[in-house]
Amino acid sequence: MPGRGRGYGRAFMRNYPGYRFLLPGGLYGLINLVFLFLILYVLFKLLLVAAGYVIALAVLYLLWAALRRGL
Repeated sequence: MPGRGRGYGRAFMRNYPGYRFLLPGGLYGLINLVFLFLILYVLFKLLLVAAGYVIALAVLYLLWAALRRGL
């Protein structure tokens, strides 16, 4: 059978019954939610920092292109 090597058994691709994303209740759902917000916060901060560099590179490229054309 493709996708499954020898020795894995029948339950290789089944979901684990003991773990679910418990958003409304439970400690694991709260931990998942906290980690999700932390990851999104770090990505947002990286986006804000990187946006300045992207704008600066775009301005430098426009200046370089204008100088090459003989302005």
